Amino acid sequence: MTLAAPPQREAIPEATNPLGLDGIEFIEYTTAKPQALGQVLEMMGFKPVARHRSREVLLYRQGGINVIVNAHQGELAGTAAPGDKPRLAAIALRVRDAAAAYRRALERGAWAVPPKVEVMELNIPAIHGVGASRIYFVDRYDKFSIYDVDFVPIPGVDPHPPAMAGLHFFGVVQYIGNERSADWTEFYRELLGFAELPAEQRFGILPKGRILQSPCPAASRFYIQLIEPEAGLLDVEGDEQLQRIGLGTANVMATVAELSKRGVEFVQSKAVHSEDRGALTRTWLGGVSFELVHDERA
Repeated sequence: MTLAAPPQREAIPEATNPLGLDGIEFIEYTTAKPQALGQVLEMMGFKPVARHRSREVLLYRQGGINVIVNAHQGELAGTAAPGDKPRLAAIALRVRDAAAAYRRALERGAWAVPPKVEVMELNIPAIHGVGASRIYFVDRYDKFSIYDVDFVPIPGVDPHPPAMAGLHFFGVVQYIGNERSADWTEFYRELLGFAELPAEQRFGILPKGRILQSPCPAASRFYIQLIEPEAGLLDVEGDEQLQRIGLGTANVMATVAELSKRGVEFVQSKAVHSEDRGALTRTWLGGVSFELVHDERA
């Protein structure tokens, strides 16, 4: 007589969160004018808290939001040098095991980014994202972080400045080519475990595009909004890119008022204007803007 195998005590499907995603660790800009971008970030409430040990890279922070400004020339083979116009160049995702997440992504068709690590630097695995951007996998973000190795704190600066009005990462907006929503939805679903939200479930004040939800726990969940060109426009597949950062806040209008006092200007038109659901800043330096979204998480 053959005995049946005992049932699994917990049958948790892998697809629920295959990489153990736990939110965004940092967003990276590349620019040849880091001081100009730094002024914009400080106006938005960020503070420079650390410098990279060997590269022209600064870490800005407020609350749990980390933004890296990279002005280092020749960062990676095959990528363009930083230009005058800042570019959203990378998003780093917190994962359970960075090496395992990297291997799994490659097994499912991701393109590897060749590492270029110098002495006393961490090797953070990355895959190619939209356009020339990169997606990093980071598993050191609790008691020990990547910044403890690669960065030197700026003397006399609070390394953990509080977030204005409880600002936190909400997500990113990605511009894509004509009829490419299905392709990019599959990319994020297959590699990272994202799920498409119903068309009627919207956030903020800009209702266009398709919204993908990360498989993270609720407290660290974030979203990617895919936006195609307006109907009738020529295909812009070559211009696919990460476009802007979405920041969550429990009180959009109070945050708008606080940021306005610091000199931040918001788009106010018939079609787009600040309201309880969200707000959109003006664009600085040819391509830097931020979107506020109502979100109760702090």
